[in-house]
Amino acid sequence: MAGLRAEVKTLPLPRFVSLKASSANLRVGPGTGYDIQWIMTRPGIPLEIYQQYGNWRRVRDWEGTTGWIFGPLLSGHRTGIVAPWTKNNVALRNKPTINGRITAWLEPRVRVKLTRCDGKWCAVALGETSGFVKQTDLWGVYPDESL
Repeated sequence: MAGLRAEVKTLPLPRFVSLKASSANLRVGPGTGYDIQWIMTRPGIPLEIYQQYGNWRRVRDWEGTTGWIFGPLLSGHRTGIVAPWTKNNVALRNKPTINGRITAWLEPRVRVKLTRCDGKWCAVALGETSGFVKQTDLWGVYPDESL
């Protein structure tokens, strides 16, 4: 059909995603001809995409590990890591306010599912437990980002 063009949607950089695959090679360059530096085996971990080349995404994790991963192995489902920069537990509250009742304490480096964020607080889930965490206590969502 003449005159029809496919629209290519370009997503912003940087952005957060999560690992969809149960095993994914993190490479030193964007292609299968590049050496594997890590094998990622934790589905659901958040990763930050900061560069793209074709179907390849250059990512970093919360520990600062970087490399290239094949894009289809990633998911737009958002997850977060609880305060990996501290040894202190983080309060899970029943309401998105500092006055909300603390329902649990989350250990640093625990992975949570992000269900929504308003720029200050995120609604998170961990198994059957859910509640609110200050957005600044999570790696996997930008300050002031809304989901």
